[in-house]
Amino acid sequence: MNLVDTVMAEVPRALEDLERLVAIPSVSSLPEHADDVQRSAEAVRDLYRAEGVDARVVTTGGAMPAVLGHRAGPAGAPTVLLYAHHDVQPTGDLAAWSSDPFVPTRRDGRLLGRGTSDDKGAIALHLALLRAFGDDLPVSLVVLVEGEEEIGSPGFAALLEGHRDELRCDVVVVPDAVNPDRLTPSATTGLRGNADLVIELATLTRPVHSGLYGGVLPCALTSLVQLIGTLWDETGELVVDGLGRLADPPEALVELDGLLLAGVREAGDGSFGERLVGAPSLTVLALDAVPVAAASNVLHPRARAKLGLRVPPGEDAGAALAAVEAHLLARVPHGAQVSTVRGRDGSGFLSPSVPDVWSAAAEQAYGRPPVAVGVGGSIPFVTALAEAFPEAEVLITALQDPGSNAHSFDESLDLEGFGKACVAHALLLRGLAERR
Repeated sequence: MNLVDTVMAEVPRALEDLERLVAIPSVSSLPEHADDVQRSAEAVRDLYRAEGVDARVVTTGGAMPAVLGHRAGPAGAPTVLLYAHHDVQPTGDLAAWSSDPFVPTRRDGRLLGRGTSDDKGAIALHLALLRAFGDDLPVSLVVLVEGEEEIGSPGFAALLEGHRDELRCDVVVVPDAVNPDRLTPSATTGLRGNADLVIELATLTRPVHSGLYGGVLPCALTSLVQLIGTLWDETGELVVDGLGRLADPPEALVELDGLLLAGVREAGDGSFGERLVGAPSLTVLALDAVPVAAASNVLHPRARAKLGLRVPPGEDAGAALAAVEAHLLARVPHGAQVSTVRGRDGSGFLSPSVPDVWSAAAEQAYGRPPVAVGVGGSIPFVTALAEAFPEAEVLITALQDPGSNAHSFDESLDLEGFGKACVAHALLLRGLAERR
């Protein structure tokens, strides 16, 4: 068989492996799933080992369990680092899912389940490549499957420092972005950086009756909502001094059908790409408050919120977060006591062009050339590795499409698109070997 047919013959088995991985609830943000994250890493390690990869679980510097492995190719062949992450997002409201998020379910040409497309599908892709090439692997491989990407990769810097020589490579391939649609390939040329901040206000020594004291004593929750509201103007544009924009951002994916409720307008000004990739954005990620069902008529003594910041490629995420913090601290209402805790931050990524070798491979696999896109998300690992190995070529590809619902309910992987992605990446590895 030719390479395309050989890869496609391996796709069904790779999907079966993916289903077994999806059944492990490796939610890195929830401490009660720490054992599941460890179990997931061990399962991933064993799958790579079965394909001749010298793989092991590493937790260097306190990082959550990652899998690091190597397999040598021909002498003089380039070294390609294949990246994925095996941790997943929480499920959110289980009632919103049409099936159990950790019971993989095939429906309407898609595989549903948490992690199918973000990003355990990339592990299955790697396995299909290894099996298709067998003993004729054209390049040397490094595999890195991170265990904490969904919480911002806080331990990656230590992991990188502790395994720098093992991670050294000529090309990095990261299948963790999004395609324009399920059968159109892409290359991501721009990613935003990200950072987060927790802010807490305290105004009273204890809860008090809102009828007796409302309008006289300040409620911490009301004050916090008031303060957070000063970050945007009426159009949704941030009004924080010191936040920069990207002058000429990459084109961004435009897929809004079915997302906005009737009568709801988009936020911000400018083109889609200017807002999604070229401009900063800020989201209230969480608010500690009494549930409506448990509400009582009181003024709240304390309130806390977590804010998530995205910054354009080239902007310093830490400096941008400091600007947001300074804005808030200068506007605290009623002299409330305030404390802030900065979380992780990571800069964005900007690539000048789509490599010819990926253009050729993707066009052969999909029947159409890849689209260069900017993505509003962040992959902290990419920036860290690019800074550590500036000579390495970074290629960000995708398994997701707008229907994948990553981070939302009914996350899924398009099965036809997955097969084409496997073929494209196999052709990519062969093309990289032939390019040397």
